[in-house]
Amino acid sequence: MPSSVLPIYELESALVAALRETGRVVVQAPTGSGKSTQVPRMLLRHGFLDTGEAVVLQPRRLATRMLARRVADEEGSALGGVVGYQIRLEGRTSAATKIRFVTEGILLRQMSFETTLRGVNAVVFDEFHERHLFGDISLARALQIQRTTRPDLKIIVMSATLDAGALREYLAPCAVLESAGRSYPVDVSYLARTPNFDREPVWDVATAACAEAASDTSGDMLVFMPGAYEINRTVQALETHRSLREFEVFPLHGELSSERQDAAVARSEGRKIIVSTNVAETSLTIEGVTIVIDAGLARVARFDARRGINTLLIEKISRASADQRAGRAGRTAPGRCVRLWTEREHADRPSHELPEVHRLDLTEVVLTLKSSGIDDVAGFAWLEAPEPRGLERAEALLHDLGAIASGPTGAITEVGRRMLRFPVHPRYARMFIEAEARGCVRSVALMAAITQGRNFLLRGVSRSIDDARDDTLGDEGRSDFFRLMRAWQYAQDQRFQVEACQRLGIHAQGARQVGPLFDQFLRIAEKEGLLVGDDRGGEDEVRKCVLAGFSDHLARRLDRGTLRCELVHGRRGVLARESALQDAPLLVAAEISEIEGRGGEVNVLLTLATAVEEPWLQELFPDDFTDGIAVVLDESTRRVVARRERRFRDLVLESKLTAEKPPEGRAAELLAQAVAAGTIKLGEWNEAVDQWIVRVNRLAEWFPELEVSPITDEDRTTLVEQICHGSYGARDLKDKPVMPVLRQWLRAEQLAVLDDYLPERIVMDNGRRARVRYAAEGPPILSARVQELVEIKSTYALGHGRVPVRFEVLAPNQRPIQVTDNLRKFWDDLYPNKIRPELSRHYPKHPWP
Repeated sequence: MPSSVLPIYELESALVAALRETGRVVVQAPTGSGKSTQVPRMLLRHGFLDTGEAVVLQPRRLATRMLARRVADEEGSALGGVVGYQIRLEGRTSAATKIRFVTEGILLRQMSFETTLRGVNAVVFDEFHERHLFGDISLARALQIQRTTRPDLKIIVMSATLDAGALREYLAPCAVLESAGRSYPVDVSYLARTPNFDREPVWDVATAACAEAASDTSGDMLVFMPGAYEINRTVQALETHRSLREFEVFPLHGELSSERQDAAVARSEGRKIIVSTNVAETSLTIEGVTIVIDAGLARVARFDARRGINTLLIEKISRASADQRAGRAGRTAPGRCVRLWTEREHADRPSHELPEVHRLDLTEVVLTLKSSGIDDVAGFAWLEAPEPRGLERAEALLHDLGAIASGPTGAITEVGRRMLRFPVHPRYARMFIEAEARGCVRSVALMAAITQGRNFLLRGVSRSIDDARDDTLGDEGRSDFFRLMRAWQYAQDQRFQVEACQRLGIHAQGARQVGPLFDQFLRIAEKEGLLVGDDRGGEDEVRKCVLAGFSDHLARRLDRGTLRCELVHGRRGVLARESALQDAPLLVAAEISEIEGRGGEVNVLLTLATAVEEPWLQELFPDDFTDGIAVVLDESTRRVVARRERRFRDLVLESKLTAEKPPEGRAAELLAQAVAAGTIKLGEWNEAVDQWIVRVNRLAEWFPELEVSPITDEDRTTLVEQICHGSYGARDLKDKPVMPVLRQWLRAEQLAVLDDYLPERIVMDNGRRARVRYAAEGPPILSARVQELVEIKSTYALGHGRVPVRFEVLAPNQRPIQVTDNLRKFWDDLYPNKIRPELSRHYPKHPWP
């Protein structure tokens, strides 16, 4: 279809007018309408870029490069001329570039160094419905820049499926333009049963669906798979299937060379099958596709608490994403989509993906915002605010890395600004900075690559494999990283042959995937001017780099007999048994896993550990040490003692008992905390004490004229502290009186009326005494056995008749048989017809009236 007749052109005049009037426009147009390629050209054609460029944000690298190439072709210029692109580690631009396609992180980093976006006349956010974190933040920053220093800046937000209402309110005033687009009907079908991809590989299920669809349809096929590995296996399965020999099969994902990516989307004489990640879901239109086979899976970025970084997990896509994929079959003719799951399962999938701001680590974004002078990140104008815990975690990590300073503002430091040079997670940026100074960049790059994927050194292997590892890889007691690095080098030397790798329990495919990541990290380091030749630093220098990146995972062994550890930030964990560091007193763990055990108990497991030395802490983090007297509760003796302690942050490195007597107030505070936790008991605090507190609170509620202050949870803690005052251990609290302190809560006149207004027991008409029970809500309850209530039909009220009493009638075994506000009705109706027959049956020897 010629570009001039694409559906997006119906909005051209309205778009130009809106940009000149408000400077902010939301464009809703379906995939295939031409918005990604033609809107930037409209800006160029109507003079918006005469004095500057348009930056077009794309969520994926592959789409960024391919869209730039297509627009350059349509403009009749070479790529890198009027139209260029910029992605991480790669770019084609020049002084003549007017339209620059970029990935989202590129613009955000540009904003941190060029706070007014000098030379940028328009920012276009494409495929914004995917709600990537960097896209959200870049939009917020662009809006902030436009409202303050650059009112001439134009902002366009484009999407195929978007909640335009929320965005209109956020960008107000702005125009919202909508194009219906053009598409053909797509017949969507599902499988009769949900396949188990553990037993039936997803590539085999997809190949069978392709073979079935090929027999009664025409046109090309597009198969969606979650990642490069699944794509490669699918390509192999398709190429060897008999009924699919007429098709040419192409993979399409970000790890391919640009030539192979171009070949996948180019026009073809014969029929073809493209096997793609979700890069083909939006942005790119592939001509000739009439059949979509959808595995319903994608690699989704999520925060991995175990590694303290973001990682990619294979997950089921949402219904909105599935609809986007199905629409690819109806761009040029009626099409068909086969979903490799059941229709019932489809209804249970989420309607949309969760925005990344709610599922990713925010550390890199917070550092970028800090570099732009935004110290109050919680008060930043987020499109959708993240959870406060996520921001707190990000700022805490940046402080631990030395990227932001202490204090209420948490301003960025010089180290933090240097870390921004590296387009990687701040942990690895900090490690690269350290590696630059210590001459071990290659080792750090390899360690960073190893942590990105699955652990390729299998656990729980046989004794023979364990022995083979020792013979081949050697002993290791300094870092689990070193054994992994040697294992990877061995696998590479063996060309990742499965049989050779199996001999050492190495997952060949997992090890193979480290190589491209290693190369990528080396390119990042080289681009930033680091020496990436052979390391000149020794293994101690490498271990210091690990400490620099994971100081928040520092752990101290609690004893020699177990693997228990105490960590910074008040955590405890257990070193993994397979770790090589069984004797290291001080270590950092690159992975921390929380594993739920029996009874819901959470066990913290420390893996991928590296031994460190205390002098290194002084060398790297000299300001994080404190030395002084600490008053603590000794767990073994259950007494409050004074210790001279040396701490790294809040982790005690050394502690010695002193003869100093702890202050009484601090001792009382610690004992009260132990009482609240249940590890120490106040022997005299019993149910009667709890009832007394409830009576006081109900007295305050029912008789406000007495001006009684209720006892809150905070007050209760204060009272326990007062009781503990003067004591130093659990033994002192065993027989310590409780009520004298509690009674002081009330004035003498209030205490005098408590038993009168709300007594613990009352005398009934038959002369018997009955216990009254009070609760935080509801009326007082008089409990008595049925025999003790015989012939009592009157009602009772406390507090001189202001608080009615409810009756709890008990069986001879003291179990409730009836709760009533009307005892007369109980005796007249319920007792003779229902209660007495049941009692006579259960207690035949009792005379029942």
